[in-house]
Amino acid sequence: MRTVVRDINDLFVDAGCQGWLRAEAIGRAGNVVDIGGDEPVVAASVYKLIVLVALARAFDSGLVDPHAMVRVVPADCTPGPTGLSLFSDPVTLSWLDLARMMVVLSDNGAADIILGALGLNSIDAVIADLGLESTRVVGGTAALQRQIIHDAGALTLSEAVGLLASNNIIHDSAAFDPAYTTATSAADINAVLRAIWTDEAASPSSCRMMRTLLAQQIWPHRIRSGFPFADVIVAGKTGTIGPIRNEAAVVEIPGEVPMAVSIFTRAARSDLSLPIVDAAIGRAAFLAVTELRAWSRTE
Repeated sequence: MRTVVRDINDLFVDAGCQGWLRAEAIGRAGNVVDIGGDEPVVAASVYKLIVLVALARAFDSGLVDPHAMVRVVPADCTPGPTGLSLFSDPVTLSWLDLARMMVVLSDNGAADIILGALGLNSIDAVIADLGLESTRVVGGTAALQRQIIHDAGALTLSEAVGLLASNNIIHDSAAFDPAYTTATSAADINAVLRAIWTDEAASPSSCRMMRTLLAQQIWPHRIRSGFPFADVIVAGKTGTIGPIRNEAAVVEIPGEVPMAVSIFTRAARSDLSLPIVDAAIGRAAFLAVTELRAWSRTE
């Protein structure tokens, strides 16, 4: 284990980022690959996993009908690089498909609509019920964007993002500090994934729905890049804001126990795109899962 931890830390150093990681088998007690897995980290859009669980429970209780239709006006949506805020005209879709947009595309607008309907109390209930000791959700993406604009001294979100992406002038934001923003830990997020995969997060049918949505995520550049094999399922959720690049996923290799892997990073550089960090996340996941598979064969 010391060797794989050293190799993963070397990966993060070479990529110019700090990294936190936890990888473990689901449904079987055993070895864990852990690098700061209990330390608080910025969640970014990984918090949407907890919103997803809260919505699944609302489906189960009858509070929300998954097939009830919601009219969404794009101009009213929280801005984002994907999803409903980019649409030209109002659209109508179900709560279930709003959840799909939130997970598959990491749609900020969809996430904030769901969070607004459920309320933070429902999120806090999930956190308490799953025993997530390092997790705190202080608001949705719109609140986070307001924080970034304020901290950058900007007038618009695009101006703030441009300022914070500069490597020539040092800018920082409370949105990048787990002490002041929505935060979690790799261990906590693995607990969420484990609850979804063992049907403990919600009803079996709702957990199956969540697993399906997570497997539909479109982003191939992080954990999926470590497992570019047609028969391997990578079901997860990315999170990105400023220097923060994260992903939490379950890796399912045919005939083997599913592996939960949560990786959180903070880059030294502020570039909007850092493929070297994305690739390091994928490679780190591969090394961690490979180590767990080797241990399982010796048990």
